[in-house]
Amino acid sequence: MVILQNEYLKAQFSTKGAELQSLNGLITHQEYIWSGDPAYWGKFSPVLFPIVGGLKDHTYYTDGRKYNLPRHGFARDREFTADQISDTEVSFSLTHDEETLKVYPFEFALVLHYRLTENSISCSYRVNNPGEKTLLFSIGGHPAFAAAVNEEIAYTDYFIEFNKDTELVYHKIGNDLITDETATIDLRPNSTLPLSYALFYEDALVIKTLRSDRISLRNLKNDHGFHFDFSGFPFFGIWAAKNANFVCLEPWCGIADSTGHNQNLVEKEGIIALDENKSWERTWSVTCF
Repeated sequence: MVILQNEYLKAQFSTKGAELQSLNGLITHQEYIWSGDPAYWGKFSPVLFPIVGGLKDHTYYTDGRKYNLPRHGFARDREFTADQISDTEVSFSLTHDEETLKVYPFEFALVLHYRLTENSISCSYRVNNPGEKTLLFSIGGHPAFAAAVNEEIAYTDYFIEFNKDTELVYHKIGNDLITDETATIDLRPNSTLPLSYALFYEDALVIKTLRSDRISLRNLKNDHGFHFDFSGFPFFGIWAAKNANFVCLEPWCGIADSTGHNQNLVEKEGIIALDENKSWERTWSVTCF
């Protein structure tokens, strides 16, 4: 495990997947990240790369050849190289190799850079194209935040607050693919979404039109929670495993295939095309209180 710590927060990471596995408030005495209980969902905060969501038939085509990738890609299951810069800063890196090229024929350098600043942690995704052809990729976050952390606070005591939205229009998922069927949740009068287990019984809420760039998780029983800040992510997912005491807030640059997609990677919705010797970066952050 890699550990970062300052006077406000202690964060722990695994080199597998460069995954944030604990974020403990040293002043608030709160654990903000889900426990990773495998009875519900055994991950904590995986990175989704080089795809977000599922592919139609787990298959895509590029340069006339057929390839297969699992849902959310392979980065979350790979060992990253860690470079701890200081007590409050670390970078994890992953590059293409023989195994990745078999399923994803692109050269890439992926860096996840984490930094503690007072009571906040930031996560930056940096992608570089060292190859001689355009790099096609998607990337996204999947951090799971703890809810109902003790017997005094129920899951239904929690709510999500949006800074710029009064309704959520989300696309329904069928067989891990995005359908054309949408539903709307009214967030009025306070731009809030109360949590309930049933909210996620049909899978994630996948949103293509979110206006907010700050989402906060609060509860009715105390003043603890966090602000989740993100920008430059055109898609967003909200999800929890069935009857589990967490909620995932997922900023995405990319999205699962639609049910009618032709499976050509270059035509995939949300795909990023990065020219040779170019870099790309996005950041999300969590401010705890």
